Amino acid sequence: MYEKFLCLLEQSGKTSYQVAKDTGISTATLTNWKQGNYQPKTQKLKILADYFGVTVDYFLA
Repeated sequence: MYEKFLCLLEQSGKTSYQVAKDTGISTATLTNWKQGNYQPKTQKLKILADYFGVTVDYFLA
């Protein structure tokens, strides 16, 4: 999932800090996903999907 998030960051020219600020998903949460400490909940995936204009399935596939 995090690799797809990184692709979206690259395509949009945004930083994870900007995404955190814009979506309300903390940078600590994003870091935990990156490190594999836990998987994102569906609600947070929905927020990211809406933010980047993709479907939740994009992250799950």
